[in-house]
Amino acid sequence: MQASHRIDSHPILPADTRGAIEFTWCGETFAARCGETIAAALFAHGIHIFGHHPKDGAPQGIFCANGQCAQCMVLANGRPVKACMTQVRSGMRVMPIEGLSQLPEPGTHRYTSQQIPVTDVQVLIIGGGPAGLSAAGELGQQGLTTLLIDDKDRLGGKLVLQTHRFFGSIEAVHAGTRGIDIARCLSDKVRAQASVEIWLNATALAVFSDGLVGVLCSDLTSETAGETYRLVKPAVLIVATGARERALVFPGNTLPGVYGAGAFQTMVNRDLVRVARKLFIVGGGNVGLIAGYHALQAGIEVVGLVEALPHCGGYKVHADKLARLGVPIYTSHTVASANGTDHVSSITIAQIDSGFTVVPGTERTFACDTVLIAVGLSPVDEFTAKAKAFGMTVFDAGDAQAIAEASAAMFTGRIAGREAAQALGRPVGIPDEWHQMADVLKSHPGAVLPRTQPTRQTGVFPVFHCTQEIPCNPCTAVCPNRLISIPGDDIRGLPVFTGVPGGTDCVGCGKCLAICPGLAITLVDARKDQALPTVSVAYELGAQLLQVGDVVTILDTEGSILGETPITGIQDNSRRDHTVIVQVQVPAAVAKSVAGIRLPRRRWDTQMPHAVEALPDDAIVCRCERVTAGEIRSWIRRGYGDLNELKAITRAGMGACGGKTCTALIERLFREEGIPMDEVTEGTHRPLFVEAPLSAFAGTLEDDGTREDAAMPETSDRPEMNDG
Repeated sequence: MQASHRIDSHPILPADTRGAIEFTWCGETFAARCGETIAAALFAHGIHIFGHHPKDGAPQGIFCANGQCAQCMVLANGRPVKACMTQVRSGMRVMPIEGLSQLPEPGTHRYTSQQIPVTDVQVLIIGGGPAGLSAAGELGQQGLTTLLIDDKDRLGGKLVLQTHRFFGSIEAVHAGTRGIDIARCLSDKVRAQASVEIWLNATALAVFSDGLVGVLCSDLTSETAGETYRLVKPAVLIVATGARERALVFPGNTLPGVYGAGAFQTMVNRDLVRVARKLFIVGGGNVGLIAGYHALQAGIEVVGLVEALPHCGGYKVHADKLARLGVPIYTSHTVASANGTDHVSSITIAQIDSGFTVVPGTERTFACDTVLIAVGLSPVDEFTAKAKAFGMTVFDAGDAQAIAEASAAMFTGRIAGREAAQALGRPVGIPDEWHQMADVLKSHPGAVLPRTQPTRQTGVFPVFHCTQEIPCNPCTAVCPNRLISIPGDDIRGLPVFTGVPGGTDCVGCGKCLAICPGLAITLVDARKDQALPTVSVAYELGAQLLQVGDVVTILDTEGSILGETPITGIQDNSRRDHTVIVQVQVPAAVAKSVAGIRLPRRRWDTQMPHAVEALPDDAIVCRCERVTAGEIRSWIRRGYGDLNELKAITRAGMGACGGKTCTALIERLFREEGIPMDEVTEGTHRPLFVEAPLSAFAGTLEDDGTREDAAMPETSDRPEMNDG
């Protein structure tokens, strides 16, 4: 069977050229790419269910894709492993854990013990993400023997999932550079340090009271890959373990297709597997907003984003990018339910009031196959707590210290590296400016200021569409004439342009457009035509989608439509690192308002005709016959799709009301189970609107003495109209 869910073309990431190997799933042979995880290989073939829960039979797949949960547990060559963390090997036999034979009787296997090796180091760093790599770089420069361990097969942490350019300081934390490239830069720097040793596929298990750290190392070098347990004795411990995603409780939250944002980005940007066709995002922080943009880059439809607060908590420029690309953002809304049987088929959202209570009647349902949960992170700080309890010298950095952006993690990692060196007696200082910069990079988004357009009408000049105070300064560094600056000493201020016509002025190079992480700079060029100036816009969804002459929609900062116009030029310069500069000619009256373009086909918020809200199993659906949602749902899951059959089996709809109340609820259950109504056989409707005695049709009246039909003597047991 050939894979059909691979991402073969991406506007930022290179094509995957790894060779193919074969493995089996439930006895069937599939192809995997060398080095990819079991989960990625299964998803590449459209397999999202890895087993069923032993308690209630609920389908299990992935949620975190980071080894933090156990939903993806499978059996590989007879051993239980996490599919998201275990690489496929040639000939590997993979199957669900359910239905296993009994364990062998005690005493049938012989075991021998061996001495556990202990590695002594000056510094042990747990975590090879931006914080851990930055700390290792500082320690390596001091020549301190350092061991850096990470549970993945490559360094970089979440940086290897980030295809967007980073905010922050260009001098301090590589702002304006894509996360994938920052990961490579930091990794190369650490690997060049002779005193730093790196263990990959190495999971820290525990910190012990005697100062030892237990590490489980996976051996991926042989066909009989196994695991080796080792102990590390550090003089100083640095914890840079990052964060884990918070879960959200709602009906259907454990269905396959409900993933954490990190899992989604891992599968899409690291493994190049298209895990969704239609995506809905829950959470408007930076993680959710960025994941939505990554989905669009991978060609995945983003149906919408829901945020409980009255505004998105992430950077406004991230939200603006999604809005300009046609993604609806529903603030003051929450997820009511994810709907489906064995996989997500739709999501229901609802408006909430100021007390975060659902407003009845505001439910809306959208068709989607994936729900991305991005509702915050929690520090992975267990190792820090244990080390402190046991009196060890320990420092933390990155999200393990405080949840913030990856740029902040790089700086706090550098500080932790210097602190560890000081603890070991090295005379290294930590400048006050480092702590100040760390605080700036960890700061929350500031106020959104009123937008002011430049008054200039002639020549060529940049227009800044960023109106929120956030730490970011790449545009100030790339201008060849140093005409862009941020007033004051705080990089959270808004940039200003200081070019003077006839003096030092903008040359129209477009470098500021290409490097802007928020795609929030455009270039207006009125040198040839002041009435119809040319506006240059940065675009990152692939040059192959665009041609000169194509008509595109032009939009302002927040995505409001300004009109339509043909593309007049495309600059796909490799030096711009995959950022395409698209040029359009527009009337001068709107030129300074143009912030982006959208292809006509990009809008996907197709609302379903009926809102779907998950019904609990014990809810009464048929009031007349007291039939519950659970009874009907069980028969639907067995394949019954005829309302008449359900009536015969459960008596739902057979009561006095004739199905007026329960029919709509039963149809709702079908939609909730992901079954289109055109696949459901409609029930036979009772010919009468209300129930009536058969005697009425024979001319017999009620025995009140006012009238009596002689043809049909009155009887005390008159039959009443039923389904006959």
